[in-house]
Formats: sequence, structure tokens, C-alpha cells
Amino acid sequence: MKVELTKLAHSRSGDKGDTANVGIIALKDDFYPILLRELTAEKVKSHFGEMVKGSVERFELPNLNALNFLLHESLGGGGTLSLMTDAQGKTFSTALLRMQVELNENEQTLI
Repeated sequence: MKVELTKLAHSRSGDKGDTANVGIIALKDDFYPILLRELTAEKVKSHFGEMVKGSVERFELPNLNALNFLLHESLGGGGTLSLMTDAQGKTFSTALLRMQVELNENEQTLI
């Protein structure tokens, strides 16, 4: 079964130059292993498609049940250079929460 990431996590995003920074935090401790499995750097890059021109890095924060992603070359040069509507990457968190993730039968009972 697939569910939208909004069922498992909340998020926050911002910018550092031309890199969007997206934090994903599990709503429950039991959801963190699902995030680890489903939110790979490759899947996140694929989810954003052409919006992310560079690489995607993933950092694990197990003490916070969170993941942090750096989306390189995703802000059109950054806040002071970009002509993008969201040059600071504030909407990237909402966009990532719309990603569909796969749950097995046992995980479905957690929601």
C-alpha cells in the first residue's frame, strides 16, 4: 500500500545559496525506519525531477527520528540571484511531503 508522506512525517525547509535544505521528521518513533528505507537520496532526487539539477545528499539524525536532505543546484542560483518564485526553498518541504511511500502490511497498522 502506498501513502503520502504527510501521514508519517512533518518537514521544514530553507536555503543555503543554491542548495535547498529539507528536514523530514517522523511523527512517531515507529515511522523512522520507514523513512530510512523509503527516502533514499535517489528517490528524493527522482521525486523532484528537473527541479534539482545537482546531487542530493541525505543525513540521518536518529536521535531526532529525522532525515535531512541537501538538494544541490535547486534554487536557480540562490535567494539574491534567482528569478524563481521560491528562491529560498520554503515550499520544498511541502513538495517532499507529497511523495508516495510504500508500506508493508505490518506498517499499515501503525497509521
